[in-house]
Amino acid sequence: MTKDTLLLEMSNPDLEQNAAEAESQLKAAQADYQDLQANLDKELLDQQSTAASVESQSEQAQLQAEADVKLAKDGLIPEIQMKKSTLQAATLGKQSAFEKQKVRQNALSAQAQLAAQRARVNQAQAVYQLKRRQVENLHVKAGIDGVLQELPVQVGQKVAPGANLARVAQPDHLKAELKIPETQAKDVVKGQSAQIDTRNGIVSGHVSRVAPSVQDGTVVVDVQLDRGTLPKGARVDLSIDGTILIERLDNVLYVGRPAYGQPNSKIQMFKLTENGKEAVRVPVQLGRSSVSTIEILSGLNVGDKVILSDTSAWDGHDVLQLN
Repeated sequence: MTKDTLLLEMSNPDLEQNAAEAESQLKAAQADYQDLQANLDKELLDQQSTAASVESQSEQAQLQAEADVKLAKDGLIPEIQMKKSTLQAATLGKQSAFEKQKVRQNALSAQAQLAAQRARVNQAQAVYQLKRRQVENLHVKAGIDGVLQELPVQVGQKVAPGANLARVAQPDHLKAELKIPETQAKDVVKGQSAQIDTRNGIVSGHVSRVAPSVQDGTVVVDVQLDRGTLPKGARVDLSIDGTILIERLDNVLYVGRPAYGQPNSKIQMFKLTENGKEAVRVPVQLGRSSVSTIEILSGLNVGDKVILSDTSAWDGHDVLQLN
């Protein structure tokens, strides 16, 4: 099947009603925006018309005042008439400047009002898109190209949010999920190589994700499998074992990991004598560790045999007799 294959259709009257209400609110907000824009445009045009009319009157008054000044100098009109026309020209000039300022202020105010209404439209549109997606998600699609493995719901069944509706897998694109004890997961990082045992072959891979939280004392580590290495029988939900290569050490003295003692610590261990009939307590400095072995920095030599089981019952003894 393809990623667009429809697996099932669900219905939710509440979601559908919410989507319809959100659409109605969006249309109302868009209508309010258009109405506001029309009113503001009209107000601005009226103000611009008034400003243009006053400016025209101011220019005419200025021309009349200039003519009256010349006529008054020639004694053709009374001086009082010249002063009146000059005063009228100055008054209309100030009024024209005031009307132009009102036009600029109205334009800025219109921009602010439209921006506020546009924000309400955008908010209503975002809510509608969210509600619309919720309704569309009622039509459950595969999401990826693959094989349908599980469809646990029945016709007419009610499902809770978060319920598993279907499972689609890509058999050729599997990953391994390892649960590492939290005490051993501190050194695991993305990119480290790993070996996955499928019980039918060993698969190579690398760490692709380390979970940030601890669950039930373990850390989930995802391993991306290398392409072309899947053995026959590899499938989803297969029980596996895995080994992550943290670091490779050469020429290391090591023993099996004891039941006690932490890495990079100093402990007391019982070392067997040459005849194998006694075990003597010796101080041992531990180094780095793996899942099953631990490095010996001092206290033991190659060929020494030690007791790895819990010896806390004999903490007060330095020598043990072995039968």
